[in-house]
Amino acid sequence: MELQYSEFIKKHCWNESINSRITNLTSSYIDKGNEASMVSSSLIIFVVAGLFFNLNLFRGLSDVSAILDPKVRLVLTSAVSLFLPVMSYLFSEAKNAGAAVGFDSSFTGVKEKDFSLRAGLILVWMLLVELLRKKVDDSSWRGYSGTIQRAGRVVWLGSLVFFNIQSVGRKVVFAVLWILCATKVVQRVAFAEVGKRSYLHGRNAWLITSYMAQTLKADRRREPGATATAIDVDVEGDVPSPSGEELLKRCKYIVTGEDKIVKEATADGYDLDLDSDYSSVATVGKIWMLGDDYYYEGGRLLVDLDGDQRLRRLCLSFALFKLLRRRFEQLGEITMEESRDCKNLILRGLCRCKNGEGSEEALFQVMNDELNLLCEYYHSVVPVVLASPFFFLTNYLLLPVLVFVLCLMTAMLCGNGDLDYVFHSIRRDNFALKSGLTRLAMCLLSRAYSSPNTFLSLVDLSITCLLFFIFFYEEIWELLVFLLSNWFMISLIGNYTSKLKWRESPSFGVTFRCLVWLQSKTRHDILCFRQFSVLNLRWPVIFGVPTWLSWMVQTVPVPTTVKQSIKEYLLAHEHYGHGITNGKSALEKNHHMYCHLSWACESKSVTEVILTWHIATSLFEERCPPQSKDGEASCNVATTLSKYCAYLVAFHPELLPDNQEKTERVFMAVKEELKDKLGCGEYYLSRWRTRVNKIMETGLGQGGGWTEKKMMKSGATLAKSLVALATNDQGAVWRVLADVWTELVIYVAPSRDEESIKGHQNVLVQGGEFVTMLWALATHIGLSRQASEPVGVHPAS
Repeated sequence: MELQYSEFIKKHCWNESINSRITNLTSSYIDKGNEASMVSSSLIIFVVAGLFFNLNLFRGLSDVSAILDPKVRLVLTSAVSLFLPVMSYLFSEAKNAGAAVGFDSSFTGVKEKDFSLRAGLILVWMLLVELLRKKVDDSSWRGYSGTIQRAGRVVWLGSLVFFNIQSVGRKVVFAVLWILCATKVVQRVAFAEVGKRSYLHGRNAWLITSYMAQTLKADRRREPGATATAIDVDVEGDVPSPSGEELLKRCKYIVTGEDKIVKEATADGYDLDLDSDYSSVATVGKIWMLGDDYYYEGGRLLVDLDGDQRLRRLCLSFALFKLLRRRFEQLGEITMEESRDCKNLILRGLCRCKNGEGSEEALFQVMNDELNLLCEYYHSVVPVVLASPFFFLTNYLLLPVLVFVLCLMTAMLCGNGDLDYVFHSIRRDNFALKSGLTRLAMCLLSRAYSSPNTFLSLVDLSITCLLFFIFFYEEIWELLVFLLSNWFMISLIGNYTSKLKWRESPSFGVTFRCLVWLQSKTRHDILCFRQFSVLNLRWPVIFGVPTWLSWMVQTVPVPTTVKQSIKEYLLAHEHYGHGITNGKSALEKNHHMYCHLSWACESKSVTEVILTWHIATSLFEERCPPQSKDGEASCNVATTLSKYCAYLVAFHPELLPDNQEKTERVFMAVKEELKDKLGCGEYYLSRWRTRVNKIMETGLGQGGGWTEKKMMKSGATLAKSLVALATNDQGAVWRVLADVWTELVIYVAPSRDEESIKGHQNVLVQGGEFVTMLWALATHIGLSRQASEPVGVHPAS
């Protein structure tokens, strides 16, 4: 092997031609006067390339999300924001300081002078980074400021290409890269215009509002005197309650095709054509009836591939997503009639499918998919929102052909119509293409050990190759994310439902089976939430709790017991129909022996209630761990929800019902109290068990130092009461705690004020929060806090 390598070096690297080319390539590092700028440019592009490469390397094969992590977005945005001006300066320095390269011209018969190889290399880097910049920008159509800035950068790069490069071969290569950059800008403008004007996207919220109002009105006309819609069936007297499947088959919520029923715009929305059967529209009911051959000919493919009903539930998530968008876009409150209709669909329909088996998983899968759709709609870096077979054909098949034609036309213009000369010049005028990339790399590698200048040139070549690799990788990854996105799958199902020829097409069947199989192998959506313990605080109090530290908090999957507990509470609440409380109802329903603990729920501040019960639950878990399987299940519910609510208090106070300033003040007071009573040394260095013992002793001792109305005092007192009750039935105490925390986490979810809704929208860029999912569910079913509770009014202190 070594002998073959030596023969290759002697044959290809030690001749006059390759020596002159390597000399030209390394000449920029020989001049010591511009060494600093040369090294700086290489260092900057090395850092940027490394960031993009690591983003792709550690993203993982199972991550097909269209959302870029906000922390990564922040780092990349900071890295590339100053890239163009700095590199433009370095390009100018390299252009002025570097030796010009001569190329023979077949048109003039003289040797043309062009800027140095180093300046050309910097220009290539600038163009490639501009191509990769789309990874940082979301593909939304809300505003044009980012697009205008990007267009300005592309125009500047175009001036550098077309007014500085003289040789035909180099100009063609750089022009192709510039055309790709310009195409990305044109794509972004086109996405914005199509999205803003489309009834399926930008105007969809108004359209859905009109559709729901007109549908509910039409149902009332068809059933005089009725107070329910087609899916809202009351269970009274001897009238049998319809099954969950039957309720879903009656659902008229639109999934796709609503743009086909618009007649005209009106003063308060749109006039829609609801008199016909609107066969071009795919509704939730139509999709769930696909398995009934009596209604749909050839509709068995979806049912056969969707044995677990995941795809049909995905379509329900999409319909609910369209309903929820109206709250984010401030189109008014959801009416009581619509909430009642949606509550029946979710609680009596979805939660009773297949006799209720696994209904908690189905419920949270629907809500999780809806949250993912919301995240991608507002913060996607891939245009999955526009996903459809037509968009796939236009953007990923026809557009590359058009770009190729533009590149060919540009090459003809550069060569005055002589393509043979152009192709000859491309190889002659571009150093790497003329020498051969592999050959050049091996020759540089052979001399890198003995020549620092050659080593630096090898680094530059490696960086350039890496940027090209990342660009092609990103293009392939974007196509993969698009094809495997929920948006594209929903579009296919919608077309399959509304068009008979799609159901009869063998090619569609094969394609659909492949996509379903690939999606099942690449998507592993696990619902998670973060866990945080107030008693384990260790960082300095004066710094507060920066939100960016949330990534350091432990993340765990949401236990099935938590999902089941929340589902059972909602079903029970739907039966009783009263407003939810901050834990009092959970204590009252567990017999009279726990009513005396209701003092822990008396505070007007939900933050104080959360921290009191959180401290008590943490202390009780340490003193009385569960002894039975039933106790372990209840303990799992109580402790995980307790730590999640504490996490919300510490990191996302804007998502709680309290005034955000009030929440921050209460949390700061708890930290100061904890540090004051533990002492500085124990605050930073003590173990968990030592902390628990100190808190229990200090909080419960006669004449203890804990001040009244402080959370530590209240939490420790409550913990003592729980420990006393556990002597009779420990499992019962854990069940009570599980019920209290279930009610508390549901209690904080409903919100109608615009500030809280904006808070939920802001956390979508991070993938959303578990409480945001509960907020969406509460909004759909019309869940509200008890009217008599004062927590809905922001407390002054």
